[in-house]
Amino acid sequence: MRSRRPPSSSELVALVQAARVHAGGRPPASRIIVPGPGQESVWDFPRPPRVESVALPVRVELGGVTIARTTRALRIVETAGAPCYYLPPDDCDLGALRRTEHWTVCEWKGAAYAYDVRAGGRTAAHGAWSYPAPLTDLGMGYERVAGWFAFYASRMDACFLGDERVRSQPGGFYGGWVTQNLTGPIKGEPGTEGW
Repeated sequence: MRSRRPPSSSELVALVQAARVHAGGRPPASRIIVPGPGQESVWDFPRPPRVESVALPVRVELGGVTIARTTRALRIVETAGAPCYYLPPDDCDLGALRRTEHWTVCEWKGAAYAYDVRAGGRTAAHGAWSYPAPLTDLGMGYERVAGWFAFYASRMDACFLGDERVRSQPGGFYGGWVTQNLTGPIKGEPGTEGW
C-alpha cells in the first residue's frame, strides 16, 4: 500500500477498514508449539494487537555505534507475529535517523514512515519505522507509540532485549524481534501470508 504520498484521513480509513475484514488463518494445531514455563506463544497474542510496557532494557547498534538505548520501551504484540519494540525518540540518536518518502499502512495502527539509519560508516536503508499519528479508533493505546521508533533487527548490527541478542522475524517483511522465550510458528516465511 504505497504511493507517492501518504493517504489522506479518508483514504486511510478506507484502507484499514478493508484490511480489518481479513480473518487471518492459523497453521494446523499440530504445528503450534505449546509454550512451557517462562515462554510465550505468538498464538496467544491478541488481534487487534496490544501495546505493552517492557521491563528489560533495549539496545540497538549499527556500525559499531549504539544508536538507541532505553529502559522505557513499549512492545506491540499481535497474533502470529514476533513482538515489535518501540523506543522513545529521546533515547534514540535522532541524527542517525533520516525519514524517507517510503510509507506503509498497518490496518490497526495506520500509516508509518520508513527511516534510513546511518551510523559508524554504515547505512541501513529502511532500517527503522515510526507512526507519526497512529490510529486511535479502537481504543487500544496505539497513540502511546506516536513518534517512537522501531528497528528491523535484520538491518542492524545487533539488537538486544536485556542481555539477549534478538533474531529477526522470518521473511524480512515484518519487523518483530524473536527471543529465546518465544514459541511459534511465527509468520513471515512463504506460505504464512494468510496468518
